[in-house]
Amino acid sequence: MVIVAPFNFPLEIPFLQMMGALFMGNHVTLKCASTTSAVMEEIVRMLLECGMPPGDLNLIHCGGKVMNELMKQGADHIRTTQFTGSTGVAKDLAILLEGKIRVEDAGFDWKVLGSDVHDKEFVASTCDQDAYAHTGQKCSAQSILFAHKNWVDAGLLDDIRDIAAKRNHADLSIGPVLSVKTDEFLEHTAKCAAIPGAKLLFGGKELEGHSIPKCYGAVVPTAVHVPLSQIPAHFDLVTTELFAPFQIVTTWDTEEDLQTVLGLLERMHAHLTAAIVSRDMQFVNRVIGHTVNGTTYAGIRARTTGAPQNHWFGPAGDPRGAGIGSPEAIRLVWSCHREIIRDDGPVEPTWTPPEPF
Repeated sequence: MVIVAPFNFPLEIPFLQMMGALFMGNHVTLKCASTTSAVMEEIVRMLLECGMPPGDLNLIHCGGKVMNELMKQGADHIRTTQFTGSTGVAKDLAILLEGKIRVEDAGFDWKVLGSDVHDKEFVASTCDQDAYAHTGQKCSAQSILFAHKNWVDAGLLDDIRDIAAKRNHADLSIGPVLSVKTDEFLEHTAKCAAIPGAKLLFGGKELEGHSIPKCYGAVVPTAVHVPLSQIPAHFDLVTTELFAPFQIVTTWDTEEDLQTVLGLLERMHAHLTAAIVSRDMQFVNRVIGHTVNGTTYAGIRARTTGAPQNHWFGPAGDPRGAGIGSPEAIRLVWSCHREIIRDDGPVEPTWTPPEPF
């Protein structure tokens, strides 16, 4: 069994996956991101100190190209792989491994705010956490916010801007972006803001007074408003995931708008996590019924991130989808259905062979 884990959660994700695989009796080969693999090296040393048999686990430190070649050479000996990372790499590995893979890939995750406005300060804080905590480098980060006009009129976007403005590099509430450089981030921001009717809500500039190397990104939390009517024509640009402190914001109001929103949610290329913020259960059920995300939070406290480990967390709409954090997820990824039929009843002494039929 092989685990390929990402850089952004160098302890939580590989540790959850590795221990689940070991608990199910598998021999594990673990490949973490080379930029952060020292974390799991120390964890493996701790496990060995605690009595883990050395033959239960292989830890590989290498770059992605080297690991790809190793997996190519050993594909016949790999029973299954759990991969957490970009959708593009997941597709390449699925071909290489002839489908013997479970994927917990990236997601352009959405949040829809219903027409009923409650607890505005709480919702604003949650939106900030979802979009910008961990510098936006989460597969569950809020990538696009569909805010009903009532929330905008109530000042929600101003509240999110004010909270985001408090983030700074000194206290690490905003930090280096490992997946995109500063100039690439600013270029993407400018392209989104250049869509007809779009505008920069806040951010869109480099951090000040930092010493982050140029090979990484150093940017402030950013949001671009794109008119809902423009998103279908610019869908690929608008739904490009930066894995950085960036989000698209749009506004809806009418029934026709909601139909457009539901259509856009169906078009998303990766259905990982989502949030529906409302106490109107008819509205909540309608959105849930028209979407397929693997983990959806619903209610006035709904968020896209911060999943506790007491429920399934993973994508849906793809038979390769892998979950983490629950017994069901561990069984699905690291085992398979087996049917053992025991038939040990005695054969009667008077039994005679029947005529062929």
